[in-house]
Amino acid sequence: MKAVQISAPGGNFELVQRPIPEPGEDEVLIKVEACGVCHGDAIVKEGHFPGIQYPRIPGHEVIGTIDKAGTRVKNWQPGQRVGVGWHGGHCFTCGACRGGDFGGCEQSLITGISTDGGYAEYMVARAEALVAIPDELSPVEGAPLLCAGRTTFGALKSCIAKGGDLVAIHGLGGLGHLAVQYAAKLGFKTVALSRGKAKEALAYQLGVHIYIDAGAVDAAQELRKLGGAKVILSTAPDSKAISGLISGLARHGQLIFVSAPAEPIPVSPLGLLRNGLSLTGFSSGNIEEAIRFSVVTKALPVVDVFPLEQAAEAYQKMITAKVHFRSVLKMGN
Repeated sequence: MKAVQISAPGGNFELVQRPIPEPGEDEVLIKVEACGVCHGDAIVKEGHFPGIQYPRIPGHEVIGTIDKAGTRVKNWQPGQRVGVGWHGGHCFTCGACRGGDFGGCEQSLITGISTDGGYAEYMVARAEALVAIPDELSPVEGAPLLCAGRTTFGALKSCIAKGGDLVAIHGLGGLGHLAVQYAAKLGFKTVALSRGKAKEALAYQLGVHIYIDAGAVDAAQELRKLGGAKVILSTAPDSKAISGLISGLARHGQLIFVSAPAEPIPVSPLGLLRNGLSLTGFSSGNIEEAIRFSVVTKALPVVDVFPLEQAAEAYQKMITAKVHFRSVLKMGN
């Protein structure tokens, strides 16, 4: 099979020929149809995770069909369409697993980091990591839902806002352009916060009610003029910008960030205490819930599609924010 691997931290993407892997007894072999290119792939590209074994095939937004199932796999059959996201498997026996928190498993696997991922024509995945993919969802539109969709939908679904509340989405890129669709379709009065006017028309097409050019005005002040946001969902990894938005929350408001900034977020404890505000990170969510909601409401990503051979270009456009809006690798013709 053809695969794209990284041989060392900071190394280049290498297009190689590898033997098609054999699934273990609790695994399946997936013939990959499409794999999203996510900012999380930088972890393996640059070596920002302890214990990564190289060479490694990245990719954790994978859709394909089961080609072969291991001997102990009972609920999945060859020919089924499946997806694999960030969570690559769990132990079932640690304290977190026994409590049903599989994402907090003490021995959890990460697709494309601790195991080979979807930048390849075939990949092996553990049965408990699989999700069903409905026939009406195309692989290139569905792949980003396995990470970007899961995270942003999960954050909004579990936030404190209710229908009609003012919810602001900070950033209008790969995560944000999905988040504004979800927010509007969940019934929130949706505000998009982005720098410049280039994305304003598209933001309204995606369903936002108000667009604020954060490069021209004080975004927090504009939110206060609107009564304050019940929730701000930040999809942009900018510590300074996140800190500056906190004062745009309504009393007892919540700021959620789903993309990790490199620098600490400066926060005034007094400001949080005075108005009962909360600042929280969110990195989980249920993939199947996000997929069902996306299919029913037509909240789907805007994607640029690349062949596997152009994985380096797809990654570079993603990492420099020059993609419109998610890079997706499509296998075959």
